Amino acid sequence: MRDLFMSAKKLGVGAALVFGLLASGGTAQAANPFELNFWLSGPRYDGNVAPCERALPVISEQFHEKEATFWNSPLVITGYGRIHETAFRPWQSDNIPRRYCSGDVMLNDGRLRKVHFSIIEDGGFAGFSQGVEWCVTGLDRNWAYNPSCRAARP
Repeated sequence: MRDLFMSAKKLGVGAALVFGLLASGGTAQAANPFELNFWLSGPRYDGNVAPCERALPVISEQFHEKEATFWNSPLVITGYGRIHETAFRPWQSDNIPRRYCSGDVMLNDGRLRKVHFSIIEDGGFAGFSQGVEWCVTGLDRNWAYNPSCRAARP
């Protein structure tokens, strides 16, 4: 019993020494200039997003590339109609500015379909230009915006 008492006493003294060393450590110091993230100042959006019509050539090109490359389809967009803005920055002002648009597209198969798209500030390659996300109703074969392109609308 005495050995048990002595080992508990030694364990308590050891724990007190470790705690004392940790508690008496140096105080916290501020980061030096090399440790600061002074290049990461945060997003600064101007809200300068192109009008809806500026995205149409990009949509035509990407639609043709997607249909030909991934779906082995000869479909191309031959014309647009009734292009209009549906929303601009529909959520809080701190979000990335987007202009949502909708309209009709005529395809080379003679069918008229709806197109929904958004133009995103700093949404292009590596954030250097405006990006475009789009969906043609009925041709969202990979279901990226399904059902009926709802995820491409505000």
